[in-house]
Amino acid sequence: MPHVTDCEILAHQEAAPGHYRLVLDAPAIAADALPGQFCMLEVRPGYHPFLRRPMSIERIFPGSVSILYKVEGEGTRLLSGLAPGQSINLQGPLGKPFPLPEGMERPILVAGGIGVAPFPGLAERLVRETGLTPEVVLAARNEHLLLCEREFAQMGCRITLATDDGSAGMRGFASDALGTLDPGPGDVVYSCGPMRMMRAVHDVCVELGVPCYASLEAEMACGDGVCMGCVVEAHAEIEAERMVRVCADGPVFDSRLINWSAY
Repeated sequence: MPHVTDCEILAHQEAAPGHYRLVLDAPAIAADALPGQFCMLEVRPGYHPFLRRPMSIERIFPGSVSILYKVEGEGTRLLSGLAPGQSINLQGPLGKPFPLPEGMERPILVAGGIGVAPFPGLAERLVRETGLTPEVVLAARNEHLLLCEREFAQMGCRITLATDDGSAGMRGFASDALGTLDPGPGDVVYSCGPMRMMRAVHDVCVELGVPCYASLEAEMACGDGVCMGCVVEAHAEIEAERMVRVCADGPVFDSRLINWSAY
């Protein structure tokens, strides 16, 4: 059940240019959260900004959670100016977490840019509960925007890098890097990032017959399925089921459910 609670900022540091990691004292949320879920964060009380901001839970610690985010507008700009000791209001955990399918032999995490945000927690859960150390694909525009490489390395993950300009790893996209890992039977792919990137990853997985779970990003007003502001188009025989809510039905979906041709 989601909690609504004021949380003290324990740490707030720049993780990369324009990207920040926020650690919050949130014992109730930490006790219930699972990787893949998210929170609705109130940047500050009042009407500016008016709406909460959806934020993936990056990692879950005893009594606290971390959030990795990118400054993209006024709300996150204001958020980036907050300091340890200040408090913000958090609603969560919300949404459905990443599944851990039976029979999985090799999990592969494919992240584009800030889409890496939910994956450190997923990697920790995979190691802790399944004994499997995931392989990780990190893709970004350039080497300075690659996130969480150190955290994954500390977990023992094999990391494949891809950058648009070739400044780190291979020159190419996340889907190109995934192809170099030769996904096959027993593999499960998890993806998060821009829609075009996840569509390309989905196409690779369909071609190779590998299951893929996509964590979708969307602007949302409520976070609990009421406003219908975060719907995406899905494959369904019944017309009324062809729009799914990222906040309540997701954010994690079997990638075969999403109508990627709409994006």
